[in-house]
Amino acid sequence: MIRLTDEQWECIRKRFPEEHIADGRPGRRPVPTRRVLEAVLWILNTGAQWHMLPQSYPNYKTVHRRFQNWCHNEVLRRVLTDVANELRENGALDEEECFIDATFAMAKGGGAEIGPTRRGKGLKIMAIVDRHGLPLSVSTHAANHHEVRLVQLCFDFYMIEAKPENLIGDRAYDSDVLDEELRSQGIEMIAPHRSNRVRSLTQDRRRLRRYTRRWLVERFFAWIQWRRRLLVRWEFYPQNFLGFVQLACLLILFRQF
Repeated sequence: MIRLTDEQWECIRKRFPEEHIADGRPGRRPVPTRRVLEAVLWILNTGAQWHMLPQSYPNYKTVHRRFQNWCHNEVLRRVLTDVANELRENGALDEEECFIDATFAMAKGGGAEIGPTRRGKGLKIMAIVDRHGLPLSVSTHAANHHEVRLVQLCFDFYMIEAKPENLIGDRAYDSDVLDEELRSQGIEMIAPHRSNRVRSLTQDRRRLRRYTRRWLVERFFAWIQWRRRLLVRWEFYPQNFLGFVQLACLLILFRQF
């Protein structure tokens, strides 16, 4: 059984919509949102199919319908954004030094935003984390897109208002065009040069010392991959898989309260 603590639920309760039935209208009483969310978290952790939801939780059809509504209406994204901004106000998030990377996930259920690669069909989970390894942006994209082209899309899912001062990535982000685009936004890109680089070197070796802490973003991916539903994308709709990723990030941020 998975249960949210009272403190965790109070932190997000006002941001989740409750279903209402008009007075005098026949039908069952709506299932409380807290119970639905706990059922979705059980699916996230176990990776089980929806119909395998234990009887101690609400009916799986109700849970699945409510979860899809949250994903379609971007409820989970707004909840995650509000929690991240609250943590920033409390000093728990530090955007001065951030790290960016992507991880691959197989896609078995078909649907949109899936791309072919040498490893098979799948998608990329892109993430930006702060200097403590806490998520500031998570998004999913087809796996056949190069990561350099996805950086700007990551900022469309950025959770807090302040952009990072230094953004650190691996050699995949070594791009003069990307450096100029981010510098115009007040962001300094720090990435080791590729071995086949033709143009002159642009990175300062002293600033590249920050690269040694890039393990923080790798640790973040290890954290979310403990949630078995994220190892393989079975959802047909990409927003549903993104919803599971956002819930995994929410559980990470809960640790800071």
